[in-house]
Amino acid sequence: MGILEQIKDIEHEMNRTQKNKATESHLGRLKGKLARLRSQLLADSAGGGGAKGPSFEVKKSGDVRAALIGFPSAGKSTLLGKVTKTESETAAYEFTTLTCIPGVINYRGTEIQLLDLPGIVEGAAEGRGRGKQVIATARTSDLILLWMDINKADHHRPILEAELEAVGIRLNKRPPNVYFKKKPHGSTNAIAFTATCKLTHLSEKLCRDILHDYKIHNAEVIVREDCTVDEFIDVVEGNRAYLPCIYGYSKVDLTTIEEVDRVARLPHSVVVSCHWDLNLDGLLDKIWSYLDLVRVYTKKKGMPPDFGQPFVLKRGDTIETVCRRIHKDILERFRYALVWGTSTKHPSQCCGMDHPLEDEDVIQIVVKTGNQLESDRFKLASEVEKREQKKKKKK
Repeated sequence: MGILEQIKDIEHEMNRTQKNKATESHLGRLKGKLARLRSQLLADSAGGGGAKGPSFEVKKSGDVRAALIGFPSAGKSTLLGKVTKTESETAAYEFTTLTCIPGVINYRGTEIQLLDLPGIVEGAAEGRGRGKQVIATARTSDLILLWMDINKADHHRPILEAELEAVGIRLNKRPPNVYFKKKPHGSTNAIAFTATCKLTHLSEKLCRDILHDYKIHNAEVIVREDCTVDEFIDVVEGNRAYLPCIYGYSKVDLTTIEEVDRVARLPHSVVVSCHWDLNLDGLLDKIWSYLDLVRVYTKKKGMPPDFGQPFVLKRGDTIETVCRRIHKDILERFRYALVWGTSTKHPSQCCGMDHPLEDEDVIQIVVKTGNQLESDRFKLASEVEKREQKKKKKK
């Protein structure tokens, strides 16, 4: 029996099994087996068993990457032509785009690479219509933009979400707060399970059964939140991609204002009309906010800041990240940094390498002189010599 047949059999058994306390362990083990089969299916495809033809992967450029995913004739190529300088072929028939077409959005001093991927169909996670290649390219992105025709969105949205969920892409979710470490086999094979909160979906026995099905008999598990069985399986698999997602609805000029108002109020949603250029600025603003980027400017001593090309970082990045981006030798010569912006308590605050930066901060990096470097090396050599002398005395 092939992998696809096994997956269908397990899904059929899960659908006809009643959900109650007596069957939760059985359902949990079925979900674990289903996740293993889907991972095996993706691994076989990556190893050469996938669809033939050129890859959709393109060279990454710009600061971040966003991927356009949707059904055929949803208006993805039209959007690419509106927000970038790239021209993508558009026509009144499906599957106009047959390969990945990249474009670049210049917004707030940031270059966002937008990928126009071919339309996918139901069953893409199983390889139908080269869907695996499309979704594999989407996993390399920093943001997923699900693009749908507003008149077909109620039918298309759950299908797109299910296809991405099947290949390990989690939309607008964060990784579960669960610590899992697989230990090497030893004489005392045991699973150390600890829960720091009350669990309503999981139990120690269910976790042990799932791990035994994965042939894991020696591991440490610490559950710090009330997660579900699916989330625990995601932690065990360890290959899930947690990506922010925006649900874009096109062709709003072809429906009623009441329907547009209803869809626009849905979470993570934005309505756009490329034909009338409606709300394109709102879409770009939403993309920027979901990417959660930080722009940092630099300045030289006695000179004004350079506001031309900022360093684009992820929120939470520190001064050390900027030093690495400039040159790796600066890490060794770093002395301190003067920072202006919302991340400091006062202007020109003296900060260390572990200081987190905020949007539009200005930094001036001060490096050590040659004499200071020699002094630091001398002190380090003296400390090493003292430690060796102490070791000799102990012996």
